[in-house]
Amino acid sequence: MKISRFKKSHKTLVFFATNFDYREPYQVLIDATFCQAALQQKIGIDEQIRKYFQCGVKLLTTQCVILEAESLGGPLTGATSIVKRFHVHKCGHEGKPVAAAECIKTMTKDNRYIVASQDRLLQESLRKIPGRCLLYLHKATPVLEAPSKASKKWVQRRAKNLMLGKQVERIDYMKEKQGLKPAETTVKPKKAKGPKNPNPLSCKKSKKEKAKPTLKGVEQTAITKAKRKRVKIPAHVKAALGKD
Repeated sequence: MKISRFKKSHKTLVFFATNFDYREPYQVLIDATFCQAALQQKIGIDEQIRKYFQCGVKLLTTQCVILEAESLGGPLTGATSIVKRFHVHKCGHEGKPVAAAECIKTMTKDNRYIVASQDRLLQESLRKIPGRCLLYLHKATPVLEAPSKASKKWVQRRAKNLMLGKQVERIDYMKEKQGLKPAETTVKPKKAKGPKNPNPLSCKKSKKEKAKPTLKGVEQTAITKAKRKRVKIPAHVKAALGKD
């Protein structure tokens, strides 16, 4: 392979690996149209793709792709035999197969697959979605398509948001360093409000009842009176006093 062609494919792989988490070994999802084109050009898919990427790749297909190729019969007999050689990945349509194009769209929603297909409608549909990587045959040569406009716009938008976020952080840091940023005041938690005491002016004064003498007090006075001793005056003293 020419150096310029390798550089282009490597640059594309780096783009998708950096921005959309594509990882080696790269998973290549192949349909029957790609196998048919390879059969017409008389090339071996496994050999050509590995030689083109010059890194770890894993060639996959789905049950829906195989069933659709089998249903088309004669014209795709050779392509059907080729596509059956690849590892069949679970697509979630077991028992209820769907069209090959719909199956591939579903597979690429949450996973990172390089879609190898000659289906023009499928290619146009995937180009509109950011992060979709396409591989096709140009005559006998595999070509990894450059990132679509949707993928580039998504990356530019994300880079712009990251740049704005960094600028805001830098501005806040400079303000804080120069003392222009107001210090953050800690807000004290409010105490839970309990029931308020009644207004003393609105409350009626309680009338104090006069203490009534208790039976115990009466008994004590009676006892004290009973205990008083009378002083007896002798008769001669009385007589003397009476003389006076």
